[in-house]
Amino acid sequence: MSVAAVPPRDRRFRPGLLPTLVVAALLPLLLGLGCWQLQRAGEKRELLAEQAARSQAPAADLVELAALDDPAFRRVRLVGTFDAGHSLLLDNRQRGGRVGVELLQPFLDRPSGRWVLVNRGWLPWPQRAALPAFDTPVGELSLEASVYRPPGSAFLLGDGAPGEGWPRLVNVVEAPALWGELERDGLADELRLEPGPASYVGDWPVVASGPEKHLGYAVQWFALAATLLGMYLWFGVKQAREVRDGLHSDA
Repeated sequence: MSVAAVPPRDRRFRPGLLPTLVVAALLPLLLGLGCWQLQRAGEKRELLAEQAARSQAPAADLVELAALDDPAFRRVRLVGTFDAGHSLLLDNRQRGGRVGVELLQPFLDRPSGRWVLVNRGWLPWPQRAALPAFDTPVGELSLEASVYRPPGSAFLLGDGAPGEGWPRLVNVVEAPALWGELERDGLADELRLEPGPASYVGDWPVVASGPEKHLGYAVQWFALAATLLGMYLWFGVKQAREVRDGLHSDA
């Protein structure tokens, strides 16, 4: 007695093991990256809103500022003198497509007796054969600035170039490291000078990239996830159709 062969189950979706494993690995990754970019966009919106609100508050003196739990973006009044002998030039800063540096100088606040690191703004640096020239106001000054605290990881003191002299060209700056080197009591945050006679070009962006850029990245990741899923479904249906057509032709 002969037993008739039983055809395999007629399925409409046969993606195969390898495509399934690839999609199972990549799809959560792509969706996770998209969600992460949405989270980053939300964080940037909150940061910009916080900066806008605190920039409208009255300026505090340095003693009042030091008592705050979170002084980021707070405005502060300073009365004192610049230290022209220990200037930092923060390299690779651009304004309007032009390359330059930002000038940071220690400032001794007389009422509090503490040092602060003041960012006086941007200077063009078209010829890198020599460091850019700048002037330092002399005598006691009354200034207003705001506390800048970069999002993400803290700044680290970069290697000086050329040599270790002054002014020092750096890539990143950490104020506490500078105060430790100079053996001074200073504020840990950078202060960005408001426009005035002692400032150069300001217009600092609060964040390097705005929320809209992160939203664009999120759309790209989600689009890749949708494309991957669509190709997987199409391939599975195509494979199932080819199997059915082969069975029918053998019947």
